[in-house]
Amino acid sequence: MTNIQRKGVFVMATKPRIGILTFSDGREYAHAPQIQENKTFETRLRRALEAAGIDVVTGELVWTNELAASEGKKLQAAGCEATIFNYAVWAFPQFSVMASRFAPGPFLLFGQVNPSKPGMVSVLAAAGALDQIGVAYRRVFGEIENPEVLRQVVSFARGAHAAAALRGETFGLFGGRSIGINTAVAPTDLWAKQFGVDVEHVDQWEIVRRAEEWMKKPEVLAAQQWLESKVRKVHYDGQQLTPEKLRLQIASYYAVRDIVRERHFAFTGIKAQPELTEHFVTADIAEAFLNDPYDFDGPHEPIVCSTEADMDAALTMEVFKHLAGTPVLFADVRHYFADIDVLDLVNSGEHATYFAARSFDPDENLAHVELKPQGFYFPAGGAAVFHIAAPGEVTLARMSRKDGRYRMHILKGEFVRLDPDDEARRVASVQDNWPHAFTKLACSIDTFLQNFPANHIHGVYGQWIDELVAFCHNTGVEPIVL
Repeated sequence: MTNIQRKGVFVMATKPRIGILTFSDGREYAHAPQIQENKTFETRLRRALEAAGIDVVTGELVWTNELAASEGKKLQAAGCEATIFNYAVWAFPQFSVMASRFAPGPFLLFGQVNPSKPGMVSVLAAAGALDQIGVAYRRVFGEIENPEVLRQVVSFARGAHAAAALRGETFGLFGGRSIGINTAVAPTDLWAKQFGVDVEHVDQWEIVRRAEEWMKKPEVLAAQQWLESKVRKVHYDGQQLTPEKLRLQIASYYAVRDIVRERHFAFTGIKAQPELTEHFVTADIAEAFLNDPYDFDGPHEPIVCSTEADMDAALTMEVFKHLAGTPVLFADVRHYFADIDVLDLVNSGEHATYFAARSFDPDENLAHVELKPQGFYFPAGGAAVFHIAAPGEVTLARMSRKDGRYRMHILKGEFVRLDPDDEARRVASVQDNWPHAFTKLACSIDTFLQNFPANHIHGVYGQWIDELVAFCHNTGVEPIVL
């Protein structure tokens, strides 16, 4: 993942790194006259992928077992996250088997369109040989200039990137299971085995302790003033939301940032309920601005943070972040308005303010944000980060486990805005101090409610179903597209 500064605004760009091995005939008299033909097909593939934002590493043409091994090792050393086995002419299947022992997986077998040569024969022969030794792969056939073919290959690359990006990360877990939500707790051994992610536990008291120290620092007051100048309104009520409680929420954010930095957490989750929400202050400000691409001090890379310490929520969000390079939604599946066929996705303040205007510029988003007092659920008080999600096509998903095996429910949707008066009425009927995302689902509400596996749902703007399915194939997760 690379970070780009554009006019003072943080922009994330995810760039998969993919290797290409092009296979040839094992007979020198047949290989030599086809070298240029093979390279021409490889160049077309490489250029199309680079134009789509993929970092590509190519090896020498593979026409011996020795080259299959050495070129596979070369791609591994170059940090490739997956390998495309490329076929345009007849190639000995044994080379694909040998390369699979050394090249970085997952693997995609790409069959070029070259009717004068048996390239398709090569793909099928290599596929059968890989099947015999238990190597998983995907197949794509066609002209890489065809948009549908390119989409399939790029989706493979991005899904591989998301799986590779998880490996070696550490999840910071503040607290434990919150208010009895079983689906928020995941086995750490399974995370290590299946995704290569470690989990480190931190007591919530560390947030309290450090926040009290941060309250003495001038940055907290400056951040409060920044918020008051940027958001549409701060609804101080003298009880649940006071200037001091807002500063304590800001201090909590700084405390979490310190811990994340010191312990090298890639993503995190905060239990909050009931200890913080009853006896300290809510974590909504911290959670929103961790997930945002900016805070009171300027641009920063979003740090995925799930409320209620929901581990599978955070894992789903981290996959989305590695795919889309944007903040990721966390929401409760709160209410369905049957008369307009709209699902209301709501949470106490965990929504990043990015969703208020779908912008990386805080000025654009915060102009639509209000800080409102927390209600009876959270007697300790603090601000909820209220706004309505900006409209646009979205992809929604949730990782969960059934009988110990991971699956991912995936579906398309669209965030919509309603007539202002109607929208205000519906917000008031549900929860007028928490953020909302009014959502049209691509599937029926009955299909959704009968199948969706948790109370929390996550998503990003855009179409990412194919990439999520590719991620699932690469990590042994069952994809379930609603």
